[in-house]
Amino acid sequence: MVIFNSLMASLHHLSAFTLVACLVYEFVAFRKSLTAGEVRLIQRVDLWYGISAGVLVVVGLLRVFYFEKGASFYGANPMFWTKMALFTIVGLLSIYPTIRYIRWGTLNEGAMLEVPEEEHKRIRLMLNLEIIGLVLILFAAPAMARAIGMS
Repeated sequence: MVIFNSLMASLHHLSAFTLVACLVYEFVAFRKSLTAGEVRLIQRVDLWYGISAGVLVVVGLLRVFYFEKGASFYGANPMFWTKMALFTIVGLLSIYPTIRYIRWGTLNEGAMLEVPEEEHKRIRLMLNLEIIGLVLILFAAPAMARAIGMS
């Protein structure tokens, strides 16, 4: 069982780091003016962002119910619920940028996308808030593992 705990923890961390890397890429690459190649890359990275979030949720739930400390530990842990609330908020914040990226569609090679000012501001705000949420999750996760806040 120890080997499965270790494998699940590794998969959980790998998906979390992939998610963070994808979000940081989107944050750095997103501009008001994008080439067709940049648009395609942002769209692909955002797809991997979603895939890694899905893997993170599935593996996280498996860890809660079948591995690690068990569902009773996590269910009674306020930091677990804080982490879950933050993850949900980050997920909801990511919907708007994803929809916009999809609506950009496929541009012809050599074409440029000029992101309207209002859309640019909204996407930039969502990306900023997502990063803040992930930073807060990084504080909640070790507190959760160490049962901080439990009586």
